[in-house]
Amino acid sequence: MNYNEAYAKLEQCGQLHILKYYHELTQEQQNALLTEIEETDFSVLKLAEKQSIPKRGMISPIPAMPLSEIEKQRQRFEAAGIKALQEGKAAAVLLAGGMGTRLGSDKPKGMYNIGITKELYIFERMIANLMETVRTAGTKLHLFIMTSDKNHTQTTEFFAEKQYFGYDRNYIHFFKQEMAPASDYNGLALMEEKWKIATSPNGNGGWFKSMAGSGMLDIIKMHGIEYLNVFAVDNVLQRIADPVFLGAVIEQNYACGSKVIRKVSPEEKVGVMCLENNHPSIVEYYELTEEMRYEKTTDGDLAYNFGVILNYLFRVDQLESLLRNTLPYHVAEKKIPYIDQNGNSVVPKETNGYKYELFILDMISMLDTCLPFEVVREKEFAPIKNKTGVDSVESAQKLLQQNGIEL
Repeated sequence: MNYNEAYAKLEQCGQLHILKYYHELTQEQQNALLTEIEETDFSVLKLAEKQSIPKRGMISPIPAMPLSEIEKQRQRFEAAGIKALQEGKAAAVLLAGGMGTRLGSDKPKGMYNIGITKELYIFERMIANLMETVRTAGTKLHLFIMTSDKNHTQTTEFFAEKQYFGYDRNYIHFFKQEMAPASDYNGLALMEEKWKIATSPNGNGGWFKSMAGSGMLDIIKMHGIEYLNVFAVDNVLQRIADPVFLGAVIEQNYACGSKVIRKVSPEEKVGVMCLENNHPSIVEYYELTEEMRYEKTTDGDLAYNFGVILNYLFRVDQLESLLRNTLPYHVAEKKIPYIDQNGNSVVPKETNGYKYELFILDMISMLDTCLPFEVVREKEFAPIKNKTGVDSVESAQKLLQQNGIEL
Protein backbone atom coordinates (compact mmCIF):
# COMPACT_ATOMS: atom_id res chain seq x y z
CA MET A 1 0.00 0.00 0.00
CA ASN A 2 1.34 3.45 -0.91
CA TYR A 3 0.60 6.80 0.75
CA ASN A 4 -2.26 7.74 -1.59
CA GLU A 5 -3.98 4.38 -1.08
CA ALA A 6 -3.60 4.69 2.69
CA TYR A 7 -4.98 8.23 2.57
CA ALA A 8 -8.04 7.07 0.61
CA LYS A 9 -8.72 4.19 3.02
CA LEU A 10 -8.40 6.41 6.10
CA GLU A 11 -10.47 9.21 4.57
CA GLN A 12 -13.30 6.77 3.89
CA CYS A 13 -13.41 5.60 7.51
CA GLY A 14 -12.73 8.98 9.14
CA GLN A 15 -9.26 8.14 10.50
CA LEU A 16 -7.02 10.59 8.61
CA HIS A 17 -5.35 11.74 11.85
CA ILE A 18 -3.28 8.53 11.67
CA LEU A 19 -1.17 10.15 8.94
CA LYS A 20 -0.58 13.39 10.90
CA TYR A 21 3.14 12.78 11.41
CA TYR A 22 3.78 10.73 8.26
CA HIS A 23 6.07 13.23 6.54
CA GLU A 24 8.42 13.51 9.53
CA LEU A 25 8.92 9.75 9.87
CA THR A 26 11.89 7.76 8.66
CA GLN A 27 11.44 5.60 5.58
CA GLU A 28 11.32 2.51 7.77
CA GLN A 29 8.68 4.05 10.04
CA GLN A 30 6.61 5.18 7.04
CA ASN A 31 6.66 1.66 5.60
CA ALA A 32 5.65 0.17 8.97
CA LEU A 33 2.71 2.58 9.28
CA LEU A 34 1.49 1.96 5.72
CA THR A 35 1.61 -1.80 6.32
CA GLU A 36 -0.36 -1.41 9.53
CA ILE A 37 -2.98 0.75 7.82
CA GLU A 38 -3.33 -1.84 5.07
CA GLU A 39 -3.77 -4.73 7.52
CA THR A 40 -6.10 -2.99 10.00
CA ASP A 41 -9.87 -3.35 9.88
CA PHE A 42 -11.12 0.03 11.11
CA SER A 43 -14.80 -0.90 10.76
CA VAL A 44 -14.79 -2.25 14.31
CA LEU A 45 -14.30 1.30 15.63
CA LYS A 46 -17.85 2.17 14.60
CA LEU A 47 -18.93 0.20 17.66
CA ALA A 48 -17.77 3.12 19.82
CA GLU A 49 -20.96 4.91 18.81
CA LYS A 50 -23.16 2.09 20.08
CA GLN A 51 -21.09 0.45 22.78
CA SER A 52 -23.96 -0.47 25.10
CA ILE A 53 -23.83 -4.01 26.49
CA PRO A 54 -25.75 -6.34 24.14
CA LYS A 55 -28.85 -7.89 25.63
CA ARG A 56 -28.65 -11.54 26.57
CA GLY A 57 -31.28 -13.98 25.37
CA MET A 58 -33.34 -16.33 27.52
CA ILE A 59 -30.90 -18.02 29.93
CA SER A 60 -31.69 -21.51 31.27
CA PRO A 61 -29.69 -24.41 32.80
CA ILE A 62 -27.85 -26.90 30.60
CA PRO A 63 -27.38 -30.53 31.63
CA ALA A 64 -23.74 -31.52 32.16
CA MET A 65 -22.09 -34.92 32.05
CA PRO A 66 -21.15 -35.45 35.73
CA LEU A 67 -18.18 -37.43 37.02
CA SER A 68 -20.40 -40.37 38.00
CA GLU A 69 -21.67 -40.78 34.44
CA ILE A 70 -18.20 -40.30 32.97
CA GLU A 71 -16.77 -43.03 35.22
CA LYS A 72 -19.37 -45.54 34.04
CA GLN A 73 -18.32 -44.99 30.42
CA ARG A 74 -14.67 -44.05 30.91
CA GLN A 75 -13.16 -47.12 29.22
CA ARG A 76 -15.34 -46.76 26.14
CA PHE A 77 -14.76 -43.00 25.87
CA GLU A 78 -11.02 -43.40 26.35
CA ALA A 79 -10.79 -46.11 23.68
CA ALA A 80 -12.66 -43.89 21.20
CA GLY A 81 -10.43 -40.94 22.06
CA ILE A 82 -7.20 -42.91 21.73
CA LYS A 83 -8.34 -44.27 18.37
CA ALA A 84 -8.96 -40.71 17.12
CA LEU A 85 -5.57 -39.57 18.43
CA GLN A 86 -3.77 -42.48 16.79
CA GLU A 87 -5.50 -41.67 13.52
CA GLY A 88 -4.19 -38.09 13.78
CA LYS A 89 -7.67 -36.60 14.04
CA ALA A 90 -7.03 -34.34 17.06
CA ALA A 91 -4.58 -31.55 17.86
CA ALA A 92 -4.06 -28.98 20.60
CA VAL A 93 -4.13 -25.17 20.52
CA LEU A 94 -2.41 -23.21 23.30
CA LEU A 95 -3.56 -19.60 23.76
CA ALA A 96 -0.38 -17.88 24.92
CA GLY A 97 -0.56 -14.31 23.68
CA GLY A 98 -0.47 -12.69 27.13
CA MET A 99 2.31 -11.21 29.23
CA GLY A 100 3.10 -11.92 32.89
CA THR A 101 2.34 -8.36 33.98
CA ARG A 102 0.09 -9.33 36.89
CA LEU A 103 2.82 -11.67 38.09
CA GLY A 104 5.35 -8.86 38.11
CA SER A 105 7.05 -10.03 34.93
CA ASP A 106 7.68 -8.22 31.64
CA LYS A 107 8.02 -11.53 29.79
CA PRO A 108 5.40 -13.79 28.19
CA LYS A 109 3.26 -15.39 30.88
CA GLY A 110 4.30 -18.89 29.81
CA MET A 111 7.93 -18.04 30.59
CA TYR A 112 7.17 -17.46 34.27
CA ASN A 113 9.14 -19.74 36.59
CA ILE A 114 6.84 -21.47 39.12
CA GLY A 115 9.54 -23.77 40.49
CA ILE A 116 10.55 -23.79 44.17
CA THR A 117 13.71 -25.92 44.29
CA LYS A 118 14.31 -25.93 40.53
CA GLU A 119 13.32 -24.04 37.39
CA LEU A 120 9.85 -25.00 36.18
CA TYR A 121 8.16 -22.77 33.62
CA ILE A 122 4.46 -22.53 32.85
CA PHE A 123 5.20 -23.47 29.22
CA GLU A 124 7.12 -26.47 30.52
CA ARG A 125 4.07 -27.65 32.46
CA MET A 126 1.89 -27.31 29.35
CA ILE A 127 4.26 -29.53 27.37
CA ALA A 128 4.50 -32.04 30.24
CA ASN A 129 0.70 -32.25 30.39
CA LEU A 130 0.49 -32.83 26.65
CA MET A 131 3.23 -35.45 26.84
CA GLU A 132 0.99 -37.50 29.19
CA THR A 133 -1.52 -37.81 26.34
CA VAL A 134 1.27 -38.60 23.86
CA ARG A 135 2.40 -41.47 26.08
CA THR A 136 -1.16 -42.72 26.67
CA ALA A 137 -2.03 -42.71 22.97
CA GLY A 138 1.42 -43.81 21.80
CA THR A 139 1.46 -41.19 19.05
CA LYS A 140 2.64 -37.62 18.45
CA LEU A 141 0.18 -34.74 18.40
CA HIS A 142 0.36 -31.40 16.64
CA LEU A 143 0.46 -28.40 18.97
CA PHE A 144 -0.44 -24.93 17.69
CA ILE A 145 0.76 -22.07 19.91
CA MET A 146 -0.88 -18.67 19.55
CA THR A 147 1.39 -15.74 20.40
CA SER A 148 0.88 -12.00 19.98
CA ASP A 149 2.79 -9.07 18.52
CA LYS A 150 4.07 -8.30 22.01
CA ASN A 151 5.51 -11.73 22.82
CA HIS A 152 6.03 -13.71 19.59
CA THR A 153 9.80 -13.33 19.33
CA GLN A 154 10.42 -13.95 23.03
CA THR A 155 8.17 -17.02 23.00
CA THR A 156 9.66 -18.66 19.92
CA GLU A 157 13.22 -17.97 21.05
CA PHE A 158 12.45 -19.35 24.52
CA PHE A 159 11.08 -22.61 23.12
CA ALA A 160 14.14 -22.97 20.89
CA GLU A 161 16.48 -22.21 23.80
CA LYS A 162 14.76 -24.87 25.94
CA GLN A 163 14.78 -27.33 23.00
CA TYR A 164 10.96 -27.37 23.04
CA PHE A 165 11.05 -29.09 26.45
CA GLY A 166 11.67 -32.39 24.71
CA TYR A 167 8.68 -32.15 22.36
CA ASP A 168 9.19 -32.90 18.66
CA ARG A 169 9.81 -29.52 16.98
CA ASN A 170 8.14 -30.74 13.79
CA TYR A 171 4.83 -30.97 15.67
CA ILE A 172 4.87 -27.42 17.11
CA HIS A 173 3.45 -24.55 15.05
CA PHE A 174 3.51 -20.90 16.16
CA PHE A 175 1.07 -18.30 14.88
CA LYS A 176 0.25 -14.74 15.87
CA GLN A 177 -3.07 -13.58 17.18
CA GLU A 178 -4.69 -10.88 15.07
CA MET A 179 -4.82 -7.43 16.61
CA ALA A 180 -7.69 -4.94 16.79
CA PRO A 181 -7.23 -1.16 16.90
CA ALA A 182 -8.02 0.70 20.13
CA SER A 183 -9.91 3.99 20.07
CA ASP A 184 -10.94 7.01 22.10
CA TYR A 185 -14.57 7.37 23.13
CA ASN A 186 -15.43 8.92 19.76
CA GLY A 187 -14.17 5.96 17.77
CA LEU A 188 -10.94 7.61 16.60
CA ALA A 189 -7.99 5.20 16.57
CA LEU A 190 -5.42 6.02 19.23
CA MET A 191 -1.76 6.16 18.24
CA GLU A 192 0.85 4.38 20.36
CA GLU A 193 3.68 6.07 18.46
CA LYS A 194 3.73 8.49 15.55
CA TRP A 195 4.15 5.48 13.26
CA LYS A 196 2.17 2.88 15.21
CA ILE A 197 -1.54 2.48 15.88
CA ALA A 198 -2.49 1.45 19.41
CA THR A 199 -3.73 -2.14 19.12
CA SER A 200 -4.61 -5.07 21.37
CA PRO A 201 -5.17 -8.82 20.78
CA ASN A 202 -8.63 -9.50 19.35
CA GLY A 203 -9.83 -11.59 22.32
CA ASN A 204 -10.02 -15.31 23.11
CA GLY A 205 -12.75 -15.67 20.49
CA GLY A 206 -10.31 -14.65 17.76
CA TRP A 207 -8.07 -17.71 18.01
CA PHE A 208 -9.46 -19.70 15.06
CA LYS A 209 -9.78 -16.62 12.85
CA SER A 210 -6.12 -15.93 13.66
CA MET A 211 -5.21 -19.53 12.85
CA ALA A 212 -6.90 -19.28 9.49
CA GLY A 213 -5.26 -15.94 8.74
CA SER A 214 -1.85 -17.39 9.58
CA GLY A 215 -2.14 -20.33 7.18
CA MET A 216 -2.55 -22.94 9.94
CA LEU A 217 -5.61 -24.40 8.22
CA ASP A 218 -3.31 -25.74 5.51
CA ILE A 219 -1.51 -27.83 8.15
CA ILE A 220 -4.82 -28.96 9.65
CA LYS A 221 -6.12 -30.06 6.25
CA MET A 222 -2.85 -31.71 5.25
CA HIS A 223 -2.86 -33.92 8.35
CA GLY A 224 -6.59 -34.66 8.42
CA ILE A 225 -7.14 -33.03 11.82
CA GLU A 226 -10.84 -32.99 12.72
CA TYR A 227 -10.83 -31.83 16.36
CA LEU A 228 -8.99 -29.00 18.11
CA ASN A 229 -8.59 -28.83 21.89
CA VAL A 230 -8.08 -25.16 22.70
CA PHE A 231 -6.87 -24.13 26.16
CA ALA A 232 -5.37 -21.19 28.06
CA VAL A 233 -1.78 -20.89 29.20
CA ASP A 234 -2.51 -20.18 32.86
CA ASN A 235 -4.00 -23.49 34.07
CA VAL A 236 -0.94 -25.61 34.87
CA LEU A 237 -2.88 -28.76 35.85
CA GLN A 238 -5.21 -29.18 32.88
CA ARG A 239 -5.18 -32.33 30.80
CA ILE A 240 -4.64 -31.58 27.13
CA ALA A 241 -6.18 -33.56 24.25
CA ASP A 242 -7.65 -35.75 27.00
CA PRO A 243 -8.75 -38.99 25.25
CA VAL A 244 -11.73 -39.48 27.60
CA PHE A 245 -13.04 -35.98 26.88
CA LEU A 246 -12.34 -36.41 23.17
CA GLY A 247 -14.07 -39.80 23.07
CA ALA A 248 -17.18 -38.48 24.85
CA VAL A 249 -17.60 -35.62 22.37
CA ILE A 250 -16.99 -37.91 19.38
CA GLU A 251 -19.24 -40.75 20.53
CA GLN A 252 -22.18 -38.48 21.23
CA ASN A 253 -21.60 -36.33 18.13
CA TYR A 254 -21.39 -32.95 19.86
CA ALA A 255 -20.31 -29.87 17.91
CA CYS A 256 -18.03 -28.94 20.79
CA GLY A 257 -17.25 -29.78 24.40
CA SER A 258 -16.28 -27.75 27.45
CA LYS A 259 -14.45 -29.00 30.51
CA VAL A 260 -16.22 -27.73 33.62
CA ILE A 261 -15.79 -27.86 37.39
CA ARG A 262 -18.40 -27.75 40.14
CA LYS A 263 -18.59 -24.36 41.82
CA VAL A 264 -17.38 -24.23 45.41
CA SER A 265 -20.28 -21.91 46.28
CA PRO A 266 -23.16 -20.14 44.53
CA GLU A 267 -21.15 -16.89 44.73
CA GLU A 268 -17.95 -18.19 43.10
CA LYS A 269 -16.79 -15.73 40.46
CA VAL A 270 -16.62 -18.03 37.46
CA GLY A 271 -18.47 -18.15 34.15
CA VAL A 272 -20.90 -21.07 33.96
CA MET A 273 -22.29 -23.17 31.13
CA CYS A 274 -25.93 -22.51 30.30
CA LEU A 275 -28.42 -22.42 27.46
CA GLU A 276 -29.21 -19.10 25.80
CA ASN A 277 -32.29 -19.24 23.60
CA ASN A 278 -31.80 -23.03 23.65
CA HIS A 279 -28.23 -22.78 22.33
CA PRO A 280 -25.21 -23.65 24.48
CA SER A 281 -23.54 -20.60 25.96
CA ILE A 282 -21.65 -19.21 28.93
CA VAL A 283 -23.08 -16.74 31.42
CA GLU A 284 -20.64 -14.66 33.45
CA TYR A 285 -20.95 -14.73 37.24
CA TYR A 286 -22.01 -11.06 37.35
CA GLU A 287 -24.83 -11.75 34.89
CA LEU A 288 -26.47 -14.31 37.19
CA THR A 289 -29.34 -12.89 39.20
CA GLU A 290 -29.65 -13.72 42.89
CA GLU A 291 -32.45 -16.13 42.02
CA MET A 292 -30.37 -17.90 39.35
CA ARG A 293 -27.34 -18.21 41.63
CA TYR A 294 -29.34 -20.18 44.20
CA GLU A 295 -31.72 -22.00 41.84
CA LYS A 296 -31.77 -25.78 42.40
CA THR A 297 -32.48 -28.77 40.18
CA THR A 298 -34.89 -31.54 41.16
CA ASP A 299 -31.82 -33.42 42.48
CA GLY A 300 -31.00 -30.59 44.84
CA ASP A 301 -27.89 -29.40 42.95
CA LEU A 302 -27.33 -25.83 41.86
CA ALA A 303 -28.91 -25.27 38.45
CA TYR A 304 -25.95 -23.11 37.35
CA ASN A 305 -23.28 -25.23 38.96
CA PHE A 306 -20.62 -25.90 36.34
CA GLY A 307 -17.90 -23.31 35.82
CA VAL A 308 -15.80 -23.18 32.65
CA ILE A 309 -11.99 -23.45 32.80
CA LEU A 310 -11.24 -22.37 29.21
CA ASN A 311 -10.54 -25.85 27.92
CA TYR A 312 -12.72 -26.54 24.89
CA LEU A 313 -12.90 -29.15 22.16
CA PHE A 314 -14.21 -28.03 18.76
CA ARG A 315 -14.93 -29.90 15.56
CA VAL A 316 -12.94 -28.31 12.75
CA ASP A 317 -15.87 -28.41 10.31
CA GLN A 318 -17.97 -26.48 12.84
CA LEU A 319 -15.18 -23.92 13.29
CA GLU A 320 -14.99 -23.44 9.54
CA SER A 321 -18.70 -22.71 9.45
CA LEU A 322 -18.11 -19.98 12.06
CA LEU A 323 -15.59 -18.30 9.75
CA ARG A 324 -18.46 -17.71 7.34
CA ASN A 325 -20.38 -15.87 10.06
CA THR A 326 -19.33 -12.70 11.81
CA LEU A 327 -18.64 -12.96 15.51
CA PRO A 328 -19.69 -9.83 17.40
CA TYR A 329 -16.98 -7.62 18.86
CA HIS A 330 -17.34 -6.64 22.52
CA VAL A 331 -16.35 -3.18 23.66
CA ALA A 332 -14.44 -2.65 26.92
CA GLU A 333 -13.30 0.57 28.58
CA LYS A 334 -9.55 0.46 29.25
CA LYS A 335 -6.54 2.59 30.13
CA ILE A 336 -4.74 2.84 26.80
CA PRO A 337 -1.29 4.49 26.47
CA TYR A 338 -1.25 6.92 23.53
CA ILE A 339 0.37 10.01 22.06
CA ASP A 340 -1.48 13.31 22.42
CA GLN A 341 -2.05 16.01 19.79
CA ASN A 342 1.48 17.29 20.34
CA GLY A 343 3.03 13.85 19.85
CA ASN A 344 3.82 13.36 23.54
CA SER A 345 3.45 9.90 25.13
CA VAL A 346 0.69 9.65 27.74
CA VAL A 347 0.09 6.83 30.22
CA PRO A 348 -3.47 7.47 31.48
CA LYS A 349 -4.42 6.96 35.12
CA GLU A 350 -8.10 6.59 34.23
CA THR A 351 -9.88 4.75 31.43
CA ASN A 352 -9.62 6.77 28.25
CA GLY A 353 -10.98 4.63 25.45
CA TYR A 354 -12.16 1.30 24.11
CA LYS A 355 -10.58 -2.01 23.21
CA TYR A 356 -12.46 -4.44 20.98
CA GLU A 357 -12.50 -8.20 21.56
CA LEU A 358 -14.09 -11.38 20.27
CA PHE A 359 -15.31 -13.83 22.94
CA ILE A 360 -15.13 -17.61 22.81
CA LEU A 361 -18.61 -17.77 24.36
CA ASP A 362 -20.00 -16.35 21.12
CA MET A 363 -18.36 -19.17 19.17
CA ILE A 364 -20.13 -21.67 21.41
CA SER A 365 -23.44 -19.80 21.20
CA MET A 366 -23.40 -20.09 17.41
CA LEU A 367 -23.22 -23.90 17.59
CA ASP A 368 -26.16 -26.22 18.14
CA THR A 369 -24.67 -28.49 20.80
CA CYS A 370 -21.97 -28.45 23.47
CA LEU A 371 -21.07 -31.10 26.04
CA PRO A 372 -20.26 -29.70 29.51
CA PHE A 373 -17.80 -32.37 30.73
CA GLU A 374 -17.08 -32.40 34.46
CA VAL A 375 -13.52 -32.79 35.73
CA VAL A 376 -12.12 -33.02 39.25
CA ARG A 377 -11.21 -29.49 40.31
CA GLU A 378 -8.20 -30.51 42.44
CA LYS A 379 -6.74 -32.54 39.58
CA GLU A 380 -7.34 -30.30 36.59
CA PHE A 381 -7.72 -26.71 37.76
CA ALA A 382 -4.75 -24.70 39.00
CA PRO A 383 -5.03 -21.27 37.34
CA ILE A 384 -2.30 -18.67 37.73
CA LYS A 385 -3.78 -15.19 37.48
CA ASN A 386 -2.13 -13.44 40.43
CA LYS A 387 1.19 -13.60 42.25
CA THR A 388 -0.39 -14.33 45.66
CA GLY A 389 -3.81 -15.17 47.07
CA VAL A 390 -6.66 -16.74 45.10
CA ASP A 391 -5.79 -18.31 41.71
CA SER A 392 -2.15 -17.44 42.21
CA VAL A 393 1.36 -18.82 41.81
CA GLU A 394 1.16 -19.90 45.47
CA SER A 395 -2.17 -21.73 45.17
CA ALA A 396 -1.07 -23.42 41.91
CA GLN A 397 2.17 -24.59 43.52
CA LYS A 398 0.24 -26.24 46.35
CA LEU A 399 -2.09 -28.01 43.91
CA LEU A 400 0.82 -29.20 41.78
CA GLN A 401 2.51 -30.65 44.86
CA GLN A 402 -0.75 -32.34 45.90
CA ASN A 403 -0.71 -34.06 42.50
CA GLY A 404 2.83 -35.34 43.00
CA ILE A 405 4.57 -32.86 40.72
CA GLU A 406 8.06 -31.94 41.88
CA LEU A 407 8.73 -28.22 42.16
